[in-house]
Amino acid sequence: MGLEAILFVCAAAGLCAGCLVPNRWLPPLPNDKFLHFAGFAVLTVLALRLAQGTGEAMWWLAGLLVGGWLIECLQALVPDRRFCRRDLAANAAGIATAALAALVAGHF
Repeated sequence: MGLEAILFVCAAAGLCAGCLVPNRWLPPLPNDKFLHFAGFAVLTVLALRLAQGTGEAMWWLAGLLVGGWLIECLQALVPDRRFCRRDLAANAAGIATAALAALVAGHF
């Protein structure tokens, strides 16, 4: 497994852990929506580095969007958490921003 794949798995695991623990276990967070945006932007950058071609990149982007939705759905099962459309929008915005930046930079 290459370095990018290891970084992606670690970042995804960290993001999932942060999103799926009760809020009372977390320190006070400065801006939850920014953290969602930044976390999914980082995952997108790493995923696009793993993608081999535009078609595969599109599957990665779709997978990240579905993954963000699943995390929000699973939060309904966690104490002190709930599904939040604004979190889902922040996830999507992070994915879209990083993908657009990669497209403009000519990386896919």
